[in-house]
This record gives sequence, C-alpha cells and structure tokens, in this order.
Amino acid sequence: MEGRCYHIHVPKPYTPNDKWSQRAAKEGYRARSVYKLMELNERFGLLKTGMTVVDLGAAPGSWLQFAASEVGPTGALYGFDLTPIEAIADNVKTFVMDITDTYGVGETLRKEGVRDADLVLSDIAPNTSGVKDLDQWRSVELATASLAIAKDMLKPNGKCVVKIFRGADFDEFFGGLKLDWQEPKIVEVEVTRDRSREVYVVVRKSMV
Repeated sequence: MEGRCYHIHVPKPYTPNDKWSQRAAKEGYRARSVYKLMELNERFGLLKTGMTVVDLGAAPGSWLQFAASEVGPTGALYGFDLTPIEAIADNVKTFVMDITDTYGVGETLRKEGVRDADLVLSDIAPNTSGVKDLDQWRSVELATASLAIAKDMLKPNGKCVVKIFRGADFDEFFGGLKLDWQEPKIVEVEVTRDRSREVYVVVRKSMV
C-alpha cells in the first residue's frame, strides 16, 4: 500500500489587523487602546511622576503599562477587572472584581491605603449584544459606576477619564455631570475604530 500524504492544519499566528494593533505589538503593549491613553495624556496632562492612579476595567493592562512608566517607581497603580491581569510592574497591583460593586472597589482601595487618588481611568465597555440602545445603556451603567468610585476616591482637583458610547441616554448622562463635576469635556480620540460610537468624558473633582 502506497503511503499517503497527510496535511496537518497549523493555525496561523495572530496578525494585528490595523496599524495601531501592529504598532502596539511592535512596542510591547498589550492592546492598541494604549494609544488612546497616550493621546488623552498629551492633551490633558493626566499623568505625572508619583501619582496614585486607579484603572477600572483594566484588562489586558495596556493602560496600566503606559501609566506605570509615566508615574515612575514613586507612583502607585491599582487595576480592577473581571479578567485577571498578568503582572506588569512593581508599582502595579491588580484585583479581580466587578467595578459595578462600587462599595467593594472602594473598600479594597482603602485597605490598600488609598483615600485620595490623583487620577481614575475607565476604558471599560460592555460586552456588546448588537442592540445599540441596550449596549449604550450598559455603557452608561458602567460609566456611572466608574464615576461613583472616582467621586469617592479622588482627592480634590483630581481627574477622571471615562469611556462611554453615544446614544439616546448620552445627553442626559452628560448633563448630569455638570451637577457633580468641574469642567466636563467630551473627547474623541484618533485611535477609535471607524463607526465606533465611543467617546471619552474628562472631568475634574471640585476643590470643595
């Protein structure tokens, strides 16, 4: 019997599908979203040496990677996500938690000695269902939870950056920010994918 030739299927390695993903892979960042934070940082001067930073919805950790390099060894970073995050740097601690448990997140930070963070970041997005109104409502829910944590944990004049999807509830959400926060701004970043409805809201906690 003549021998047969068997073709073994070997999966192709993952190839990043756009220039930002390719750049992130080349520069050692875990996700293309790092360039969103870089742009926001350049525009608003968010990160400075020695800061205490809280990152909500932090997996896989690209924002923590960049923020850790900016605040340096005298800074401290705390990341929260439902997905475990691989170790990043000595000044970064991560926790597997649901950020909508705002009390639990606050208690965890207080146990770590954090009572006056300089900056709260939230790049979290819901698992999309394809139903735009539902996805946008979930995005508002996550943004609201992030802002509640920020209001509790930020020092006076501290800043918060939150991602949210535009939609039917956005105007009401943004209008409500003016009651509790200083200088709310809506920001679109270059790295956002085409047809995405995401924007970032940047706010500052009152000095009072």
